[in-house]
Amino acid sequence: MQIVGTSVFVEPINPQPPLLPEAETSLPWFAIRTRSNFEKVAAIALENKGLGPYLPTYRNRRRWSDRVVVVDTPLFQGYVFCRFDPLNRLPILTTTGVISIVGCGNDPAPIDDKEIDAIDIILRSGLATEPCPFLREGQRVRVRRGSLAGVEGILTKKKSDFRLVISVTMLQRSIAVEIDRELIEVL
Repeated sequence: MQIVGTSVFVEPINPQPPLLPEAETSLPWFAIRTRSNFEKVAAIALENKGLGPYLPTYRNRRRWSDRVVVVDTPLFQGYVFCRFDPLNRLPILTTTGVISIVGCGNDPAPIDDKEIDAIDIILRSGLATEPCPFLREGQRVRVRRGSLAGVEGILTKKKSDFRLVISVTMLQRSIAVEIDRELIEVL
């Protein structure tokens, strides 16, 4: 197993392996659901079957009782990405640590190549990356901490800034305050 950049791949020893595994590019990407904390095990097993798994990771500081350790943690806990033929799912589903293939009903749902490429570009940039909650404009959120802790409102976006909108329904008036995305949680 090799750790390349901030992504974990299982590949034969290669002087400068690419971040994304080389696979048949005509095949779509799929998300594979794994058992809890089995992402790396599933990625190794998929690689041993000749498939090109992609397990994006980020550096995470973990505090133990006597020291601080930096570990590579999966960016999407419980998931590994892989290109494969959706009509030939059995090798995937019989892999150690794999629970299912993400999809609609019994049909696997492909992931847009642009989304996987964007993840890879971000990880190669070297910028600090970490998971965050999936937020959509218009969602109802609550401020978790800070001077606005406990305040609930609607999330909006103006240019690149997030705003929390609070409304007085009876007056049909609202106010907006700029808010740091890290301070809010989805209701």
